Amino acid sequence: MTTTPIHPGAPTPGINSGGRESPLNAATGQQRSRVREGLPYPLGANWDGLGVNFALFSAHATKVELCLFSDDGQEELERIELPEFTDEVWHGYLPDARPGQLYGYRVYGPYEPEKGHRFNHNKLLIDPCARQLVGELQWDDALYGYTIGHEDGDLSFDERDSAPFIPKCRVIDPAFTWGRSREIHVPWDRTIFYEAHVRGLTMMNPKVSESNRGTFTGISDPAVLDHLRNLGVSSLELMPIHAFADDRHLQEKGLHNYWGYNTLAFFAPHPSYMATNTISEFKQMVACCHAAGIEVILDVVYNHTAEGNEMGPTLSWKGIDNFSYYRLMPEEKRYYINDTGTGNTLNLSHPRVLQMVTDSLRYWADEMRVDGFRFDLATILGREPHGFDEGGGFLDSCRQDPLLSQCKLIAEPWDCGPGGYQVGGFPPGWAEWNDKFRDNMRAFWKGDEGQLAEFATRLTGSADLFNHRGRKPYSSVNFITAHDGFTLRDLVTYNDKHNEANGEDNNDGSDDNHSWNHGVEGETDDPEIRALRMRQMRNMLATLMFSQGTPMLLAGDEFGRTQGGNNNAYCQDSEIGWVNWEFSQEGRDLLAFTRHIIALRRRYPMLHRSRFLTGDWNEELEVRDVSWLTPDAEEMDVANWESEHSRTIGVLLDGRAQPTGIRRAGSHSTLLMIVNAHHEPVSWTLPEVSSGRHWIFRLNTAEPDLREGGYYEFGSTYEVESRSMVLLELVRDDSGAGRNG
Repeated sequence: MTTTPIHPGAPTPGINSGGRESPLNAATGQQRSRVREGLPYPLGANWDGLGVNFALFSAHATKVELCLFSDDGQEELERIELPEFTDEVWHGYLPDARPGQLYGYRVYGPYEPEKGHRFNHNKLLIDPCARQLVGELQWDDALYGYTIGHEDGDLSFDERDSAPFIPKCRVIDPAFTWGRSREIHVPWDRTIFYEAHVRGLTMMNPKVSESNRGTFTGISDPAVLDHLRNLGVSSLELMPIHAFADDRHLQEKGLHNYWGYNTLAFFAPHPSYMATNTISEFKQMVACCHAAGIEVILDVVYNHTAEGNEMGPTLSWKGIDNFSYYRLMPEEKRYYINDTGTGNTLNLSHPRVLQMVTDSLRYWADEMRVDGFRFDLATILGREPHGFDEGGGFLDSCRQDPLLSQCKLIAEPWDCGPGGYQVGGFPPGWAEWNDKFRDNMRAFWKGDEGQLAEFATRLTGSADLFNHRGRKPYSSVNFITAHDGFTLRDLVTYNDKHNEANGEDNNDGSDDNHSWNHGVEGETDDPEIRALRMRQMRNMLATLMFSQGTPMLLAGDEFGRTQGGNNNAYCQDSEIGWVNWEFSQEGRDLLAFTRHIIALRRRYPMLHRSRFLTGDWNEELEVRDVSWLTPDAEEMDVANWESEHSRTIGVLLDGRAQPTGIRRAGSHSTLLMIVNAHHEPVSWTLPEVSSGRHWIFRLNTAEPDLREGGYYEFGSTYEVESRSMVLLELVRDDSGAGRNG
């Protein structure tokens, strides 16, 4: 007897696939279910053109119910028990389900917090692999698996239904016409990150229509993309766009979780960021960015979730399989390991949790076509039960994956756990945020003593941290400011943080800012202080762009935005946290300066080499890639380096240095940077360089004027103003200025 294979979701003869009523079996008179067995993969709700396959991992559940909701999410229409359990995955197939269907899960199992189990079928749960969420989380005591106020605390069991208060999952149709959209693949040595917030970047932009501000469509606006393109950055790094929860304690204070490091769903965009309420809006944004030549990088949070600790709500993972998804205390599984400082830590040592995270990354890289990821508290992703391991499962999975290994992977290399600080400790293929660069550059320009030697190390790519195992200078993501901390303008305007608006009596946020108000706390009309602050901003921007490594610019720093001294604007979905596009003449001048220095970085390969500068003499080529000079044009000696009072140095970058692993001379421009963080001017003797004629002026941070040109002979004196940087280019005997930049 032969049978015709049937697609796992195809309607079978005798089963009604068009409605919700199941027909009667003619022989037995019993009602037959329209639900089919389906497949255990892929996880989530997946539309195949005929129906929807539902698959949910839970190793310890005893039963899983799929709950279907009305189009407005208000009415629960039906509960369907998933019929099959395969390899710890519960699954079923609905031939009559279609894109747009709203759903959630109720998961049955033991409620035994002491053993790590917190099943409560009264709580509607978000699918960890949901592609879209509809509605907002509404805080209510019914969201908790235990009864708040009960004498047994989280050991009690709450029987209230949480469905009215939880966002619903939506089945999506992933179809999208990408048209001529192309992949970008900006080389690492030409990458310049621009860190921005979806809402914050456009909420106050008058050129973006009011209805589109704060959304992906707002990012797609030509006014935004033209600004980024004209600025010269290569890659837009967006703060978390995964669906996230607003913290209850913030809402009660009239505040919001603005930054979004509180994930509800790793596959779904945050609902309020979609002006059209469609997934295609995000894809459209990516296509527009790519058309403008700009990569899209996502800041992702795979280290913890919005469910908090044992006293937190039951929203998804906690009620699906708490024991598997989270790292629990080995001897007291009622409690969570808190290496994140947020209450819980995802257990990436579990293969299914690891699968969820890597599937999420592949979804965004493949289906959504993003170009890379910045991983929040990334040390946790490499943390195994014995501690951080650069050969851990997650880091290995990214390195071997044919898709993810081609994405830009950037680690925030620290967490709150033991051994959590791992700057320079990630494996090849990863770049890392370098907070040592941030701290040293701030301290150096502030005038702190004993910073010069480290300044030279950070300026040349932090080889002490990254020059091993074939890693390149661009492994160091250099930044002066980021979302967490002062903006650039506030860095030169405030000695102390001013976080009063956060409602925590100014106790939140770091006190270690290496900032300097230059004599007056806050804004001032004093022209001398304002001029010095502008110069200091130019100094730090120029240092950022002229350092080896990958620079990252915080949105708005290019024209001096302020947060009023707030260095922890995580809860400020307001004008404090938004970028103000109405800026003064000072802002316009700083914007022109920032464009200029980015153009200089792109012009001169010696400012973004793919090889570390060593300062070693190459006998074959008779050249040294970098030389460190004193004001009298002599090589720095040990006494110069060790002096606590040294605040000025010359950096000679010789364009004839070997540019690649092939032993041949380079043909790039030779540059001289003179850096003076002293409070007084310093007279410099300009050095003589073989095969050169003289020096030509390119930049002076002491002068707002962006003119170039003007020749200086070898041996002549150049007066370098206090707290300033000068850039000169060598004019060669045979080719005028450098041949290839």
